[in-house]
Amino acid sequence: MRTKIEKISPLSAFAVNNIQEQNGASLEFLSFREKLSFANISHPQKRMEWKGARMAIKSALETIQLPYPGFYKDHHGKSHPMDGYGHVSLTHTGNMAAAIFHKEMPVGIDLEKIREKTVKLGPKYLDMEEMEFLENDPFLYTMAWSAKETIFKCQGRKGISLRKNILLQPFRKDSTTIKGKVYDSGFADHHYLVKVEVENDTILTYTIW
Repeated sequence: MRTKIEKISPLSAFAVNNIQEQNGASLEFLSFREKLSFANISHPQKRMEWKGARMAIKSALETIQLPYPGFYKDHHGKSHPMDGYGHVSLTHTGNMAAAIFHKEMPVGIDLEKIREKTVKLGPKYLDMEEMEFLENDPFLYTMAWSAKETIFKCQGRKGISLRKNILLQPFRKDSTTIKGKVYDSGFADHHYLVKVEVENDTILTYTIW
């Protein structure tokens, strides 16, 4: 997937970048806490992924003319701005990283490579009703996996099962949006709309409103 920065609305933007192309970029914009976190990452690939995601969210924020506040993770593993203003989600796969920000609404984003193994793993993350319309197609299974990951990240709580608590409505290969909901989770049912973008062997999904 190509590097891109897109303004979704005056309140929201996302960015996708190649983490190898960002390797020499300065990290002076990071908060002191983030610089400590980065210094403690020893694995080279993990360092590149972490950096790539922060470069992506910085680009998204610049698109809607907001300064970079620094980010931290809560006990659910969800990232939050250190100034308490807005909502963020980060992701990476292979050499690509992506991030989305919204000033007011919770967000989720996910990048996935299309893989055959998504079909074999289907029973672990899909409801029987979903597997019926996905027809053992790795492309559709990867779309479903990515959409569920996006919804999971957006709702922001541990203990939510992709198979038991997130249900997707039927969609096709040419679908540009997927509807889904979180249900039977101990909280009120919540509906989500997920945007889908496909380029070569990569699927990008993110929440829209």
